[in-house]
Amino acid sequence: MSDQVEVVVAHHDCATLRVGEVFLKIDADQNRTDVEVEAMAMAPIPTPQVLWRKPPVLALAALPGTALGRLGEPSSASSAAWGAAGAMVRKLHDAPMPPWPGASLDERTTDLDHECTWLLANDVLPAELVTRNREIAEAALRPWTPVFVHGDLQVAHVFVDGDQITGVVDWSEAGRGDAMFDLAILTLGHPEHLADVVAGYGGDLDLDVIRGWWSLRSLTAIRWLIEHGFDPFEPGCEVDVLRSHL
Repeated sequence: MSDQVEVVVAHHDCATLRVGEVFLKIDADQNRTDVEVEAMAMAPIPTPQVLWRKPPVLALAALPGTALGRLGEPSSASSAAWGAAGAMVRKLHDAPMPPWPGASLDERTTDLDHECTWLLANDVLPAELVTRNREIAEAALRPWTPVFVHGDLQVAHVFVDGDQITGVVDWSEAGRGDAMFDLAILTLGHPEHLADVVAGYGGDLDLDVIRGWWSLRSLTAIRWLIEHGFDPFEPGCEVDVLRSHL
C-alpha cells in the first residue's frame, strides 16, 4: 500500500482522504454517514465496499477505473460510457425507494429564492444573469413522482472502465427525489453528452426540466462553494453554466 496520503476533498463539513486503495471519509455529521451506508446497501448498482466504520471515519475500498469526467474539464469518456451512465441511473430510479424523504418542492423553491436574494444583495452576479436563470429554473419546480435518487450525482462521482460503469460514490445525499434532478447533476457542465445520457436512460424526457435543474443547482450552489473555498467562477463551472443560458 502507498505511504502517501492524498487529500481528495476537504472543507468545513467533511474531508475525504485516499491512502493506496482505501478512501477515508471523515464527517462530523453521522447522520450523513448513516444515509451513505444504508443507501449503498440498497442501491442496485455498483458502489464502494465498506471496509470498516469507526465514527467519525468511514473506510471504503477504491473503485476500479476513472471518473466519467470533471466539472470544468472536457470528458475523455466515450459516448457509450455516458450512455451506460444513463442506463445505470434508470436502474437506480426503478429500484424501491429508501424510507427517508428527500428535499420537497417547497424546500427547493424556498432555497432557490433565498440564494437568488443573496446573490443579488451581495453583487455576486449581474441581476440579468440571476433573473434569467431563476426563470429557467421554474421548469424544474413542478410536482414530481419521487424515485430513489443519488442526490449528488456529479460526473466525478461516477466511475468507468472503458465503456462500463464500475461504480458510484458519495451517497450521503441519497433519498427520495426527482429523477430529472439526478440526470441534470450528472450532465451539469457537459451538455454535449446530454443526448447520450438520455438515450441510455430511455423514455420521453422533458429536457427543459433538466435545463431548469442546471440553473437551479448552479444558483443554489454558488454561496456554499465560495464559503467552502471553491471557485464557481472557474471556466466551465457553475457561473459559466448560468451564462450559457443567456
